Amino acid sequence: MLDLAFFVNSISLGVALAMDAFSVSLANGLSCPCMPRKKMTLIAGVFAFFQAAMPLLGWFVVHTAATYFQAFRPCIPWIALGLLSFLGGKMLVEGLKNQEEACNLEAITLPLLLGQGVATSIDAMAAGLTISEYNAPMALLCALLIAAVTFFICLAGVLIGRKFGTKLAGKASILGGAILIAIGLEIFISGII
Repeated sequence: MLDLAFFVNSISLGVALAMDAFSVSLANGLSCPCMPRKKMTLIAGVFAFFQAAMPLLGWFVVHTAATYFQAFRPCIPWIALGLLSFLGGKMLVEGLKNQEEACNLEAITLPLLLGQGVATSIDAMAAGLTISEYNAPMALLCALLIAAVTFFICLAGVLIGRKFGTKLAGKASILGGAILIAIGLEIFISGII
């Protein structure tokens, strides 16, 4: 049943799930302070898509093959650590190579964004357990609310990162890479504990 509690819970879940994506959006904004609006919208859209898709995937798995999902769960922190460390390391190397560059639009590619999207949302698959009591339309609506919340939170992250990236100029990509690695470590440590 759709009531106020459903919407409050879905939006709250969206805020909670979007925090890692917000941090990565911030790092992306830091690495490219002259980023055009189209690229900022793409970044927020990619994160919104993955943050909505993963809980839906988790919901689907709970309703079809829950035993397989439980076997996969211990791998989530390792996957997030590996992906974010790889992507953060790549940003660090690029930042060290191009320290004089204030903005490198080509550094944030679609494959990089897709990798970031998967890495920051893979733990959101467990949210499928949270929404497992919903029927299919309710789960889809919940995912759409998560996507909307994530989109705006990530857009704010890119804008904040851009603002500070302008002040940091060529060092921003190094900071952004370090942030991605730190997020990977945080997901790993909280997933293991």
